[in-house]
Amino acid sequence: MAENDLTKDQTQDQAPQASAPAASAPQEAPAPKAKSEEDLTPEELEKAYEHSFRTIQEGEVAKGTIVAVENDYVVVDIGYKSEGQININEFRDQDGHISAKVGQQVDVLLERAEDEDGTIILSKDKAAKIKVWDEISRVYNDDGVIQGTIVGRVKGGMSVDIGVNAFLPGSQVDLRPVRNLDALIGQNFDFKILKFNKKRSNIVLSRRVLLESEREEKKRDTLQVLEEGRVMSGVVKNITDYGVFVDLGGIDGLLHITDMSWGRVGHPSEMFAIGDEIQVKVLNFDRERERVSLGLKQLKEDPWSHAAEKYPVGTRVSGRVVSLADYGAFVEVEEGIEGLIHVSEMSWTRKVRHPSKIVSVGDTIEAVVLSINPEQKRISLGMKQVEPNPWDVIAEKYPVGTTIEGRIKNITDFGLFIGIDEGIDGLVHISDVSWTKRIKHPGELYKKGDEVQAIVLNIDRENERFSLGIKQLEGDPWEEIPYKYRVGTRVKGVVTNVTDFGLFVELEEGVEGLVHVSEIADDKIKTPVGMFNVGDVIEAKVVSVNRRERKIGLSMRRLDEEAERQVYSEYVNSTQAATSNLGALLKEGLAQKEAEVTPEADGKPQDEEASEE
Repeated sequence: MAENDLTKDQTQDQAPQASAPAASAPQEAPAPKAKSEEDLTPEELEKAYEHSFRTIQEGEVAKGTIVAVENDYVVVDIGYKSEGQININEFRDQDGHISAKVGQQVDVLLERAEDEDGTIILSKDKAAKIKVWDEISRVYNDDGVIQGTIVGRVKGGMSVDIGVNAFLPGSQVDLRPVRNLDALIGQNFDFKILKFNKKRSNIVLSRRVLLESEREEKKRDTLQVLEEGRVMSGVVKNITDYGVFVDLGGIDGLLHITDMSWGRVGHPSEMFAIGDEIQVKVLNFDRERERVSLGLKQLKEDPWSHAAEKYPVGTRVSGRVVSLADYGAFVEVEEGIEGLIHVSEMSWTRKVRHPSKIVSVGDTIEAVVLSINPEQKRISLGMKQVEPNPWDVIAEKYPVGTTIEGRIKNITDFGLFIGIDEGIDGLVHISDVSWTKRIKHPGELYKKGDEVQAIVLNIDRENERFSLGIKQLEGDPWEEIPYKYRVGTRVKGVVTNVTDFGLFVELEEGVEGLVHVSEIADDKIKTPVGMFNVGDVIEAKVVSVNRRERKIGLSMRRLDEEAERQVYSEYVNSTQAATSNLGALLKEGLAQKEAEVTPEADGKPQDEEASEE
């Protein structure tokens, strides 16, 4: 190679003439060179020039100088009998730009001394590969390190560009298995050459070997200073569901999820990412097993140590809802301090079945401290206490006897719920719907959404009950029933129900009486079913009236007895009258007869005396 360089320097001034035809080059080229060289005779220069033709053989690498850049090729002077050509594409970068410049020195490989056209074919890329293999051999023999770029994934590992393609097995990528190998593509690393075969173009690399060596060196330094209670810097290497592994310098420590924060941590990834540099405290160190437990929250004071002074009962706090349970919501007042709002403490008026009806995770709410127990790390909070209890003023706002108007919000078997105020409903019990109507279900008369009026009957503050009545809007008709249907009154009504124990008879709308089976007839009847039908019109006698129990007792049997007594009385009266008339006639006839036979008194007939009298 020294001779090649010498020849090149000696013939550099003749480079433009080297492009002449090969046949004339040996005679014409040396003449002008002999004039410019004082140290060499023409014979010596000619010998040196001819010697250069013999030293560069096909397949060898030499240095050359670019003398021209054409459209399709680059002309390079390598001190040969004529310039060589390199395909222009070997100088084209990724963006398509040509990097070749006249005067630039390049390493080239002599592919063919002369092709069929007499052209010398050179290659810059192949020369670079030969130099790479030389470098690979040198690094391998010197147990050195080579740099490369990971360019893609292949079966079993990664492909690395170190000038030529090399193979990096998956087990040699890192100290631990790498889940996302694609994230390494495009990154530059140092590698160790495990083995190579130039003939097969086979090169095996390892990054793990270098990392292990580096780790062992750091580990020795770390073990000298590692002790419990020490605060150290580390780098997050791996994240799991239960914690993160932190590289303290050649040795890993586990930062468990329970030692990350005084507050709630759903998953370690919420706080850390791989590669984060953090400060941790050594909680425990097993030197024999080389196991290290780390803590992060221990770098701060436990917030519960001053919670009692900071959050006394009655304190109004603001916090974020962190989780929900069937029985309530957990609210983070500050990092490490959570309070529970029970469902019963969420609303004064609403019956909350699940906290999700009121709040959601992530909501910021206000609450009042109801109780605190620092020893058990518990705080009870209330949401409804933030606002005044509407039941405290409801009695003043709606005193008993007040007429209210509201919309029916719900209908049940036992009554109607009417909206009074925000969150307060009043109940109209089914018994307070009507004075007289027999109602099986309130839905017979009302539907949800109807606007109705009612009177406040009672307010139970302790049990939070608001009683209303609709029938009380009108007077109780039973106040007049005892006077309207006095005992002994003959009434007429329609049979509304036939039972084994008697007949229900409607006397007027909403007013019914009962004819007991024993009051139907004198004869003993087991059941009136079959004897009467609903809709039959009957007459009966009122035998009892109970205003308090709203019951009227009727009797058909006693009505028949009365009729019989009346008939008998009329019969007796008529008989007595006939007897009296007969007696009077007989008496009158007898008197006449006596007058006829009786002698005259004082010379006057008796009838005359009578007439005088």
